[in-house]
Amino acid sequence: MAKPKVLFIHQNFPGQFRHLAVHLAQQMHWNVVGLGDARTTKPQVASGVQILAYTHDVARPGGHPYLHGLESRVSRGQSVLRSLLAMRERGFTPDIVCCHPSWGESFFVREVFPHARLVAYCEFYYHAIGSDVGFDTEFGHASLDDLCLLRMRNATNLMALADCDAGWSPTRWQASQYPALLRDKITVVHDGIDTSLVRPDAEAIFENGTLRLTAADSVITYVARNLEPYRGFHVFMRALPGILRANPEARVVIVGGDEISYGKAPKEGGCWRAKMMNEIGAVPGLDRVHFLGKVAYQDYISLLQVSTVHAYLTYPFVLSWSLLEAMAAGCVVVASSTPPVTEVIEDGVNGVLTEFFDVDGLCERITAAVRDRQGHAALRERARATIVDRYDLRGVCVPRQLELLGGLL
Repeated sequence: MAKPKVLFIHQNFPGQFRHLAVHLAQQMHWNVVGLGDARTTKPQVASGVQILAYTHDVARPGGHPYLHGLESRVSRGQSVLRSLLAMRERGFTPDIVCCHPSWGESFFVREVFPHARLVAYCEFYYHAIGSDVGFDTEFGHASLDDLCLLRMRNATNLMALADCDAGWSPTRWQASQYPALLRDKITVVHDGIDTSLVRPDAEAIFENGTLRLTAADSVITYVARNLEPYRGFHVFMRALPGILRANPEARVVIVGGDEISYGKAPKEGGCWRAKMMNEIGAVPGLDRVHFLGKVAYQDYISLLQVSTVHAYLTYPFVLSWSLLEAMAAGCVVVASSTPPVTEVIEDGVNGVLTEFFDVDGLCERITAAVRDRQGHAALRERARATIVDRYDLRGVCVPRQLELLGGLL
């Protein structure tokens, strides 16, 4: 019997499909193809996965401003359409298509492969109230135009979820943001954390230039793809003077770029790192603060393994892999009590929670973890146990993903 054929579409392939695509190709021996934007797709994921790229010419939007974003996504969908037609001409007809629809890539899949089962990765549905928008009023309030644009942005999500055979969302809270009418289509299953790779290591050493750290050092870590308010960077920086003052032996290691992943750049220009450094000024102890930018993945894991306490803050928004990886590495995590963090961390059980905007509370909880390592040791063990039990890649998440795909076949 012929092995199933599956196509993954993600503008930044492999994105959230990395582990599943590799498993299907290497362990299940399925015919696996990945399609992504030529500018951002990784050229190699693993042997067995054929990677193709589409060329996308950015649309020059015209007409009503509320349609500019939608026009751009339709243009990208058309770029994908051309690649799908070429695949069909070469004789590739997938049984299943898994797509992250937020950029419009799933728009025209049915027109080329009408009999394929379509799975939509449901990462985030936007709301004007009760989610990320309006959560942090320091940077102003959303205008009426902003809210209308947000509603139009959901048009892509709605079309994808209405059209797909199944949806897949990484957390219960993220799934709950979708309209109740379509929510039954969504299966909640996380992308998965490789707990055999991300694990505690008392002998770990982190080295970056002249910086050399071990688990014997006092190390306070903060990690984000980019340093920005959505991930609480401004709150962490405002807590930094107190953290340095209360922990005179500690090193503070901050990982993340200066670009914008979510939200907006500072109104005055530049990056959030420069803005916040300017705000806090020349406080004592800044020589113990290390901004590393973006680091290699294995170095990042080593950093988590030597961390004494790890800070994770986020708006009510998409949950970062870094939180779950920090817990898998056995970190004491001090995190914001925002959804979907509270879906994972129970205060005092497998981590420590603090109010997002509570600068003093963040400083106090981090300091308590630095000063009383033994008293927080059980949190480390239970943090890792949570990830192994609920988010382990091979033991939990991939089997559930396979069950989802198998049900469609």
